[in-house]
Amino acid sequence: MAKQTILGRVSQLLRANVNNLIDQAEDPQLMLDQLVRDFTNSISEAEGAVAQTIGNLRLMEQDHAEDVAAAADWGRKALAASNKADELRSAGNAGDADKFDNLAKIALQRQVSSENEAQQAEPTIASQTTTVDALKKGLDGMHAKLSQLIAKRDELVARSKTADAQSQVLDAIKSIDLMDPTSELGRFEDKIRREEAKVAGQQELAASSLDSQFEGLEDLSTQVEVDARLAALKAGGATPQAITP
Repeated sequence: MAKQTILGRVSQLLRANVNNLIDQAEDPQLMLDQLVRDFTNSISEAEGAVAQTIGNLRLMEQDHAEDVAAAADWGRKALAASNKADELRSAGNAGDADKFDNLAKIALQRQVSSENEAQQAEPTIASQTTTVDALKKGLDGMHAKLSQLIAKRDELVARSKTADAQSQVLDAIKSIDLMDPTSELGRFEDKIRREEAKVAGQQELAASSLDSQFEGLEDLSTQVEVDARLAALKAGGATPQAITP
């Protein structure tokens, strides 16, 4: 994966506004679950690509260090060959001295080549170092964003469960209001009162009938007395005294 693509993906994910995404989603919880999965997958892919970029940078740094070390080593060899040539030339051995001077030149050529390679790699190493730093920072931001998403999702799930529980309670309260048991008790009480009133009426009616019967007995007693007095008149002609019961 190219470094530009990695940086672009990291930047896009970091710019994602979680709150706006939630507001636009038909089912925020499902959307957040999907976002968490997408972020997790993207972070995993980005980490793999960043690791590869870092690995390439470390190889370049190793090559640069080797070129620098090789340049220093060729410099030491060139110096040793030059010193040997000077020593042989001082001893009158010009032929061998020229051979060592040629070796010194070869060593110096190798030194220059190693230095050039090291210098050419330095700008790329610097650029790659900047890129790696940006990628590391971006990954840290992605992990922070993922934590934010997970926290949002967990908060949403908790709030949703609370809302469902409250809705169930409200529904229960509404059902109680619609089927008020106290109203049923009130109707039952009215029924009992009507039955009690009916019994009281029956008792009153029974009492009235009993009084009438006693009144009838009194009327019968009076009639007996009247008949007795009439019989006494017919028998003696005198007004009979009241009959003592």
